[in-house]
Amino acid sequence: MSRFGLAWRVAALAFAFAVLGPPHWLALRLLGRRATLAPILFHRVFLRLFSVRVTQSGTPPAPGEAALVLANHVSWLDIVAIGSLRPLSFVAKSEIAGWPVISALAALQRTIYIDRQRRGATAAVSTAMGHRLAEGELVVLFAEGTTGDGTRLLPFRSSLVGAARAALQAEAGRGRVRLQPLAITYPRRNGLPVTRAERVEIAWYGDMELAPHVAAFVQGGPIDVHVVWGAPIAFEASTDRKAATAAAEAEVRAALRGVGAATGDNAPAPGTRPAPPDLGLRGAEIAPV
Repeated sequence: MSRFGLAWRVAALAFAFAVLGPPHWLALRLLGRRATLAPILFHRVFLRLFSVRVTQSGTPPAPGEAALVLANHVSWLDIVAIGSLRPLSFVAKSEIAGWPVISALAALQRTIYIDRQRRGATAAVSTAMGHRLAEGELVVLFAEGTTGDGTRLLPFRSSLVGAARAALQAEAGRGRVRLQPLAITYPRRNGLPVTRAERVEIAWYGDMELAPHVAAFVQGGPIDVHVVWGAPIAFEASTDRKAATAAAEAEVRAALRGVGAATGDNAPAPGTRPAPPDLGLRGAEIAPV
């Protein structure tokens, strides 16, 4: 991509933010959680401008159905890809709130922050997540606790899954909450299957600097992202959170294995649904906890 091509795309993205941002701030004040359209549109503008195609398979939660989404985490691009699909919010480390530009984007998504240096932070965040779930929202938790190198799945952490129990306690009429495994993969680039060596070029992890990684992403060409919604896990008041987390991890691991074993066909797998790409109209990490 030429400098001119990059410049106009960045300008178009800034224009989209300027158009969508102020009305969304107002809608958040007036409508609260029901103000959901602007973040989805902004993510889709990003995907369109930077040639990222998102497809999905499996059965996501129905509209209005509460779910704590337990996902793997590969890159900052995960947030844009998942956020383009439906209304939801993320859990992020508190440092994000002080980052220029990115903090504004996180606020648009109604991000829940956790201060990992403060005692009791997990309990406070679990309560906030539980409140969101009790109101019928989707909350995305990158359950590995960090980004990986794209070649393996790290163990899922169960500490914040207690938010599902908080939701049950917050709403006496709710008998269960849906734990929703979600696997995000990057199967193709420039129309060709991504090799094991190329996965680390897409993943953002460890001590990688964000700016060079974004530059490499821009220059690398179109990317296909495939999201798999795994079989939901019913979480009840008596459910063991560690067992439930392990079950979600197994679902995500199986989905990643299935995508990895797929053939290099350019067409989406049977049953996949592309994210709407025709609105006419990629960033920064909302980091995991």
